[in-house]
Amino acid sequence: MANAKKGNALALLPLLIFVLLFIGTGVISGDFSNMPLNVAIIIAAAFALAMNRKEKLSSKIDIFTKGAGHPNIILMAVIFVMAGAFAQTARDMGAVDSTVNLGLSVIPPNLLMVGLFIVGCFISVSMGTSMGTVAALAPIGIGIAEQTGIPIALAMGTVIGGAMFGDNLSMISDTTIAAVRTQKTKMSDKFKTNFFIVLPGAIVTAILLWIVTAGAEIDTIGDYAFDFVKVLPYIAVLIAALAGVNVLVVLIGGIVFAGIIGLIDGSYTLSSFIQAISQGIMNMEDIAIVALLIGGMIGIIQHNGGIQWLLNFITRRIKTKKGAELGIAGLVSATDIATANNTISIIVTGPLAKNISDEYDIDPRKSASILDIFAGGWQGIVPYGGQMLAAAGLAAISPISILPYSFYPIAIILCGIIAILIGFPKHKGKKAAKGSKKTA
Repeated sequence: MANAKKGNALALLPLLIFVLLFIGTGVISGDFSNMPLNVAIIIAAAFALAMNRKEKLSSKIDIFTKGAGHPNIILMAVIFVMAGAFAQTARDMGAVDSTVNLGLSVIPPNLLMVGLFIVGCFISVSMGTSMGTVAALAPIGIGIAEQTGIPIALAMGTVIGGAMFGDNLSMISDTTIAAVRTQKTKMSDKFKTNFFIVLPGAIVTAILLWIVTAGAEIDTIGDYAFDFVKVLPYIAVLIAALAGVNVLVVLIGGIVFAGIIGLIDGSYTLSSFIQAISQGIMNMEDIAIVALLIGGMIGIIQHNGGIQWLLNFITRRIKTKKGAELGIAGLVSATDIATANNTISIIVTGPLAKNISDEYDIDPRKSASILDIFAGGWQGIVPYGGQMLAAAGLAAISPISILPYSFYPIAIILCGIIAILIGFPKHKGKKAAKGSKKTA
């Protein structure tokens, strides 16, 4: 029991090995495809299973499979394959070309990414899930990139940025709910505090996207013909998302709707429609398996005390109120980097963050905002996070290539740090608030 409370730094070695293998090989060779993601995670997972020789291999395998079978991990894997099926059926039916041509005919190329980011923000706030937003918008972003001079990696970074905006602020987001409940504050109060901290980051992101795509040129010449009927699957998906429909229902409905339109207009036969679904699922199988392996490896790391060591390491260095806020940010950041799951990282660190905020008189609105901002920011940056894997899988590019374009996730982390350093927003704190009530 004492060991569990103390934690174990060595338990984090599998994660370090994974990062060094995947990112290190790409940096050294200049080509990130030299070390496939699935091979890197298998080696790291095998190393995790080889650790802690005091336990039987069968016991460690059981821990690994429970980690891989966590409901959040399984849901993520299912969303991956359904997103792949929807993307492929919509593309083969002609929805991507029609949607992109519609956009190109009414929006200047240098504003397409700004528009994509704003739409992503709107959808993710309404939908409450970054994964669902990525699944809905990534195919459109890919289509825009293919018909303009805009890099696909930039388009995927833009989609992820919009997705993380709502993941951090939506009233129905898992991360927001977890942050509010663990800090015992109101959803509306947390939203107001959180919104004003990250708003400058959203504005800066939109400006950066406008500047970066200022010289975008359309590769195709002529008039941009589109069939509005073929755009309907995307419109239906976006409307369903805004209505708060479950992401799996949204994706399955999108697949069926795209198939019906394709069958009616002759784009599909029944056989080719089924083949498109199958191809889309196969396109994302690799990413889904990687998600399961990452979940299993994290399960071993947590069991061996790696996560607890991170928590202990950071909390020991807290001395002041400002340091306490930075400590909460560091706690949830380190946990998200280790687990690649922002909801789990908030659930794990939330109770400890509550204790810290009580001890140092931090307003719960601020501590809840810090938890959600830093968890969401890092989730949009780590190349093995679900959002990054989904976008990279759909675009058939390396997650590392998206990193330089992760404008919004980086921006909100910087906004969070600045807000802590300058004491924004100004909250009285619980002790001060109680004192003022007594005086009154």
